[in-house]
Order: sequence, then structure tokens, then C-alpha cells
Amino acid sequence: MAIINQLDKRSGITYVYESVSYWDKEKKQPRSKRTLIGKLDPDTGEIIPTDGRCRKTRDNPEDAKATKPGPIPIERTNRRFYGATYLLDEIGDTLGLTEDLKKCFPATYKQIQSLAYYMILESESPLFRFEKWSALHKHPYDNNISSQRSSEIFSDISEENKNKFFTLQGRRRSEGEYWAYDTTSLSSYSQTLRQVQYGKNKEDDRLPQLNLALIFGEKSGLPFYYRKLAGNIPDDRTVQNLLADFMVLGFQKVKLVMDRGFYSETNINGLLKERLKFIVAVQTSISFIRKEIDTVYETIRSFENFDEQHELYATTVLAKWDYRQERPNKKDALTNKKRIYLHIYFNIDKFAEDETKFDRKLMAMRKEILDGKRVPEHERFYKKYFQIKQTPIRGLQVNVNEDVVKQTKRYYGYFVLLSNEKMDAMTALHLYRNKDLIEKAFGNIKDRLNLRRLLVSSEKSLDGKLFVSFVALIYLSYLKKQMQEAGIFQNYTLQSLLDKLDIIECFENPGYDLRVGEVLTKQKQIYESLDISPPT
Repeated sequence: MAIINQLDKRSGITYVYESVSYWDKEKKQPRSKRTLIGKLDPDTGEIIPTDGRCRKTRDNPEDAKATKPGPIPIERTNRRFYGATYLLDEIGDTLGLTEDLKKCFPATYKQIQSLAYYMILESESPLFRFEKWSALHKHPYDNNISSQRSSEIFSDISEENKNKFFTLQGRRRSEGEYWAYDTTSLSSYSQTLRQVQYGKNKEDDRLPQLNLALIFGEKSGLPFYYRKLAGNIPDDRTVQNLLADFMVLGFQKVKLVMDRGFYSETNINGLLKERLKFIVAVQTSISFIRKEIDTVYETIRSFENFDEQHELYATTVLAKWDYRQERPNKKDALTNKKRIYLHIYFNIDKFAEDETKFDRKLMAMRKEILDGKRVPEHERFYKKYFQIKQTPIRGLQVNVNEDVVKQTKRYYGYFVLLSNEKMDAMTALHLYRNKDLIEKAFGNIKDRLNLRRLLVSSEKSLDGKLFVSFVALIYLSYLKKQMQEAGIFQNYTLQSLLDKLDIIECFENPGYDLRVGEVLTKQKQIYESLDISPPT
């Protein structure tokens, strides 16, 4: 064993290592293992125990307790921008975000908030530019966070603490509201992330991807849960694990709104088994859905079923679901009939659009056959929709199979929502269309929060960065909702509003309270429109 001193030229600190030599049997050569035991005091020459990351403080709770400060007195004179970060501070207090983050991440919640602020206010800037932004803005942590330190913060965000945060935030959502559930794909160049796989990319990107599942409250307009998935997992395979997560997080009496990609018999049976309320879009190509459409086919286009606001016809049908619950222990299945509601809609404009599109496709395919330019991939279409004959006298004849075409067009213009809660068709449609806010959230994640391409290479950094981005998304979603309700988008975009407030300054002087610079009338109006008191 030997003691080795090594000078770090960047910091000027001399670190002391304990070096132990040993024989490597596999490589058949001597090796050594170094262990950091402290740093050298330049004045006394003594070794100060540390590992460079304050392990001494972590290992000694009494020391940690002693160093926890209260309000930090101002020690230096500063003049920084404050208006936009003050807005985010107030939103964090209103939503209980600051309180919940502090409960779940007591040692790093301020760093998490500051990183989230940076992602919101500097959406196109990489994290290594945080130092410049930090020097110009007042923010919760009020110190620089280096790229290395941000990676450490990301890595320290544990799954247990994330789940605790999801639970706390879920309890703050409106009781009885529907929750919109959807997934999106995030592309990546990384070859080391295990869940980055090739799959059905929702943006037609040819890169491998990671899928992100997200839940939004439809009344609150806020997200409170997410989960990352392997890029090759289809949507309908995610619902069973979602239901399991609800049990772990303690969510009960859940109501879900989901797109048609999540429909499957297994998922519907799972939702019914857990007695959860749901609204799920269903494809009209399913046989039992077509049977129910046939029951209203002649009557749906009546005057009484027309909704002028949405310009479509709608009706609701009470139906029976063939419920099946597998019982592995008993090696059998429990079956019975469950009551469901099918909300059937017919849009005459969509019918005309689909019919015209299909007729053009028929013409193009028929021309391919007549011109002798048949495409192998189109053979099934040829066989289904055409009668092709070749005679010596009349030559090649291609006739449309009218009965098959008529049957295909029969269900154009229809779409169907399946639910197990009694409501009228237009209420169900309104709840379903409200899930558009989750599509906007995906846009915020990819563009505003700079996650269109995942620029991390380790699993822990990815997990942590996604969580901080999720926190930033909560701030953004609340701000956008408030702007929408107050009609602020008539005069400002989100970016122009933040820019308008960002120029408000604050002044810090030793021995004096924080002083805020001039706040103009238009800036006060913005705060008041958002139901926030202007800074004083």
C-alpha cells in the first residue's frame, strides 16, 4: 500500500489517494487500485477527509444538520433580471410544486427548479450555457450549476422519490376529472441507452427512439405522471402497466381518455376489472362496432341528431361487452356481459373527403393495370376491388367490383367512442377532444424543452433529465392555460410574454432587503391577468 498525492491543475487542490497493488490473474500483470481518502491542506500538510463530493457531510448527519442554513443573508452586491423567474416562483407556490419538490428532493430541489427555469426561459440553449444565464438571473439555487454537476443531479433523482412526487401532485388534481393518456416518441442518436429501439415513430423519423407516456388532468390542464418506454412497444401494450402504476401510486376512481391506438379487448377487460371509468376511441373496422353502426345507419342522419356547433350527427347506443377475466390460479376464465355505451358520430364532410380520396385511388390503381405497370405491393388491392379479364378479341378489361366498393364506403365519415359511464354523445366528444392538450404538451416537450433529440448517453442522466423536463412542463402547462383563459394570446405569444417580464431587474445589497426595479403598467397588467401579484 502506498500514499499518492496528485495535483488537480484546474482547481489547484492536491488530492490524496491510497494505492494498493495486486496481481491480475486474467491479464497476468501487476495492477493497482486507487481510493480517494482526502485532500492535502496546503498550510498544515494535513489530510482532510473528503471524496470531492461532500461525502463527509453525507456520512455524518449531525454535520449535515449543522450546516443547513436558514435564509442566506446577502453577501455581495448584485443586479440581475428577476421578472420571469419571479413569475415561475409564484406558479411553483400556487401549484404546490415547490413544496412537493422540497418533500421529495430536500437536498436538490432548488437545483431542480433552477434547471427547469433555464429549460423554459432558454429553450434552445444547451445546459453548458447555464453559467451565463445564472450570472444574469435570480433563480432558486442562485449559484452556477456546471454540466458535470447537472449530470450528478440527474443521476441522484431516484425512482422512489419520483413516485412520491407523482403521488403528491396527483392528489392536487381535480377529483373526478378525466385524465388524458397518450404516448409520443423521442428520437436519439445514442447506441448505449437500452430502451432506445426502432419502432413506429409518430413523426416519421428514421432514427431509433424512446417512447414517453404522459397523463394530463383535463380540468386542471396539468400533467402529473409520465413513464418512459422502450421505443418498440406499441401503445396498446402499455395500459396494463399503467393500471399497475395507479395501484402503486394510490390513485383510485380514475377516469381515462385514450386514443384508438390503446384499444384492445385485453385493455377494455383490464379497465372493467379495475372498475375504472374510460372513454376510448374505437376503429370502425371492428366487426361488433360495424354491427352497432348498422343499427342506426338509417336514422343517424335525422334532424334530431344534428349538432350545429360541431356540424355532425351523433347518437348513443347502449350495448353489451363480452367481458372475460382470466384466472390463472384456477386455470379458467370468468365471463359475463358488461354494459357499455357506444357514441356514434357521422361527419358528412369527412364522408365526402374519404370517398373522393378512395375514388382517386381506384382510378390510379386501374390505370396501373391497364398500362401494364402493376406493383407487387398493390396486388391485394387489385384482387379485392377489380374484376380483371383478358380476352383475345376485347383484350384487357378491368371492371370495378361495385359491391365491395360500396361496402368499403359504407362506414366512411363515421367515428366511434366507447365508454362505460353514462353520458350523452356530445359530452363524450367534448371530453375526448380535450385530450388535444396532451398533443400540445408533447410539442412543448420536444420543442420548447429541447427534447426532440435525446442528447444523453447514460440511463440515469436520461431519467433525471426527463424528470426535470417534466417539472418544467408543469410550469409551462399552467402558464399556457392561464394565458388562454385570460385572453392574453391575443397580444402576446408565450415567448414574448416571458421576454416582456424578463427585463424587470432586482438589486441585492449587503444589509438590505431585495429591491425590485421599475415595473411598467403593461407588465403589472400581465401579472394581474395571470392572477399573480406583481413583484414589490
